[in-house]
Amino acid sequence: MSNLTINCNVNISSYELISSIDKFWLYFIFLIPSIICTLFVLYYFLFDRTLRHSLNNHVIIVLLLTVLFCEITQYPWMLYYYSHDNIWQRSVIFCLIWGFIDGAVYTLQLLLFAWATIERHILIFHDRLLTKKKRFLVHHLPLIVIILYWFIFYTYVYFYPPCKNIFNNSQMVCVTICLFKSFPFHAFETLFNNILPSLTIVIFSVALFVRIVRQKHRIQQHIHWRKYRKMTIQLLSISVLYLLITTPWAIITFLRICRLSPDIGVIFESYAVFISYYIVLLFPFVALLSLPELRIKLKRISHLQRQKRCVGPEPVIGRNARNNQIPAH
Repeated sequence: MSNLTINCNVNISSYELISSIDKFWLYFIFLIPSIICTLFVLYYFLFDRTLRHSLNNHVIIVLLLTVLFCEITQYPWMLYYYSHDNIWQRSVIFCLIWGFIDGAVYTLQLLLFAWATIERHILIFHDRLLTKKKRFLVHHLPLIVIILYWFIFYTYVYFYPPCKNIFNNSQMVCVTICLFKSFPFHAFETLFNNILPSLTIVIFSVALFVRIVRQKHRIQQHIHWRKYRKMTIQLLSISVLYLLITTPWAIITFLRICRLSPDIGVIFESYAVFISYYIVLLFPFVALLSLPELRIKLKRISHLQRQKRCVGPEPVIGRNARNNQIPAH
C-alpha cells in the first residue's frame, strides 16, 4: 500500500491531520478484536467439515490466512512505529520484508478477491464445470496461478530488482522500491495489479446481483435461491467492504498515473492511505457476519457463557425456609 506514497515528490506526512498517537489508538482498538475474530472464523472454516469442503470458502480461507499474517507482523510494527513518534532505526532486510508485506500482500488480497467474484458466477450458474475431472482446472489452478504470479513478480520487484532500492528510516515503510520510479513499470503494476482487480470486483459483483435477481423471478429458469443465497450475500458483503476502502486509494492512484501534480490532493491521499489499512482489520468481521452458520455458533457460545454465569449454588436461606414451612391442614 506504500508504493504510491513513496514515489510522490511531496512529503505526505507534513500534510497529515491525524497524529501518530491518534493513528496508534485508531488501529490498536481494532487490531486485538480483529485477531480474535480471525482466529475464530479460521477455526470453524478449517475444522468444520462442511465449511472446509465448500468451494466458495477456499478463497476466503486463503484471504483470512493473509489477514492473520499481516495482523501479527505488519500491524504490531506499525503500532510500535507510531508509539515511538515515527522514530525507529531498522535494518535494510527488515525494511524490505516490511515493504513486501505492506505492498505485495495487499495486492495479493485484491487479486484473490477479484478472482472470487469471477468464480462465484461459476459456482452458482455453471456448476456443471465443477466435476471431479474439471475441478482442478476450474477451481484450484487459478488460485495456484495467482499466488505463484504474485510471489514471483513481487519477489523480483522487492528483493532482486535491476536497480538499487533506496532506504529511509524516517518513513514508516522505510524502503523506496526503485522499479516504481520507472513510470512504464509503475503504470503497468498499478493498472494490472490494482485498478483492474478493483474494476473486476465492481463489475462481477454487480453482475452477480443482477443475475441472481433476474433468475430468481424467472419460473422457467428458477434458481434455488436458498442454496445460493449464502454465497451471494458473502461475496456482496465483502465486495462492499473492498469498494468502500479501496475506492479512495484507486482514485488517487489513477490520478497519479495520469501525472496529476503531487501538490494536488495530498490531504485526500493521506486519508486514503490511512483508511486503506482497515481492509485487513475489518475483513474478519465481514466474513463472520456474512456466514449464518458462524453467527449461530457465536450466539450459542455467548448463550452458554451466560448460562454458566447464572448457574450457582442454591442459597442456604432457601433451604432453611423450606425446612421451616408449616404444611397446610
